Amino acid sequence: MSGLITLVFVFILGSMIGSYLNVLIYRLPREQDTVLSRSSCPHCQKKIFWYENIPIMSFIFLKGKCSGCKIGISFKYPLVEFFLGIIAINLMPANFDIISLYFFAFYLSVASVFLVHFLIDLEFKLLPDKLNIYLAIVFLAHSLIFIDMSWTHWLLGLLIGFGFPYLVTWGFYKYSGKVGMGGGDIKLFGALGLFLGPMGVMLTIFLSCFVGAITTLVLILTKIVNKDEPVPFGPFIIIVASVQIFFPTLFKELTQWLGIGGL
Repeated sequence: MSGLITLVFVFILGSMIGSYLNVLIYRLPREQDTVLSRSSCPHCQKKIFWYENIPIMSFIFLKGKCSGCKIGISFKYPLVEFFLGIIAINLMPANFDIISLYFFAFYLSVASVFLVHFLIDLEFKLLPDKLNIYLAIVFLAHSLIFIDMSWTHWLLGLLIGFGFPYLVTWGFYKYSGKVGMGGGDIKLFGALGLFLGPMGVMLTIFLSCFVGAITTLVLILTKIVNKDEPVPFGPFIIIVASVQIFFPTLFKELTQWLGIGGL
């Protein structure tokens, strides 16, 4: 029974974090305050009471509608809360000592930022600088303390992660007059380089470009998107990086199957 209670507690914790992620997803691209301002209905501006802001449950009790204007609440809100609860359960440590709890918090925070980045970029084609800065700080601190590598290893990862996409984008702009890759994508690569190192981030760059190109081609051929319509690149970076970070064994097998495991 104690194991079940722990699972429920961790799920509730994750869903509460997911509730705040919904705040970030909505407010960051609109440059609104994400800490002090109370939540309100985006349609009628009615302030949301605490009992209307309980993760998942409030959506059910309110029948998916605002208690003020009765306009429907997006299913995205409870789905994000539920998804973070599931992620928290899957990241839950076997032992609850200090080090295990740190790693739980570290990986859960990374997963949270990845999810916020993913959803914001899909809707707004934007990867907020605040999230990239947070990732860079967390990755750098973690790498310097817990990963036994020279500091030059992580510096080189940063330089490759940021510098190589930047140079390619700059060259493409000079040649075509068009911006190929957004600044947020480049900064995200740089932050990932601090954690994955030079070889790891090179794989991230290569595979995210590969996955992005194949997916975009399929979307164009199936006429889901127009060939002139820009497709956000951040989700592809996040998908590849997520497999690298959270499923390293699977990632190793995939790179070996692709013949690039020695990169």
